[in-house]
Amino acid sequence: MTRPAPQGRYGGRSAEERRADRRARLIEAGLELFGTVGYALATVGRIARTANLSTRQYYEEFSGREALLIAVYDTIQQDAEQAVAAALAGTAGQPLSVRFEAAVSAHLHSTATDLRRAKVAFVEIVGVNPSVESHRLQTRARWTAVINALLAGAVESGEIADRDRRLAPSAFIGAVNGLVQDWCSAEDRPPLADVIDQLSRLATALTE
Repeated sequence: MTRPAPQGRYGGRSAEERRADRRARLIEAGLELFGTVGYALATVGRIARTANLSTRQYYEEFSGREALLIAVYDTIQQDAEQAVAAALAGTAGQPLSVRFEAAVSAHLHSTATDLRRAKVAFVEIVGVNPSVESHRLQTRARWTAVINALLAGAVESGEIADRDRRLAPSAFIGAVNGLVQDWCSAEDRPPLADVIDQLSRLATALTE
């Protein structure tokens, strides 16, 4: 004789588990469509169908396309932040140039190995509207803080001179964004390793 499912469970899963599954499916569908056809053409109905859900279920999780775009973007950025943190932890005590190269490699392997992720993180997120742009700039500020912390540590250890480097992080992040945007749209796309190498070379300018 089978026992009845616990209250609030359906198919052996709780309401929270089912909702988490729906959200994950919508984020994956958003990544697929935003990263292929683009944000402008990815309608709510199309996203819901890709996730094998109804539009009603979509709106139970997200208020609209903008909210899903931010969720997909944040997922990509959180993965990148974890990858960079691990790379920096693994290169603690090594020269600043080595640490920068490890961080750049970790970041781009996380965000750009999958072209869909690169397109969301560097192309589709840009200029959507003031609200999304504000969110993107807040994320950019977190990366600026990571670079500033690296530079400050190198100054403290005596590896580099203490001088005004306030513009350096913005210049480097701008180079990353511009290069990866161009790389995403290139018909004859060079290997990602070439992008990482070029950016690693640019990063050495921060140590001068």
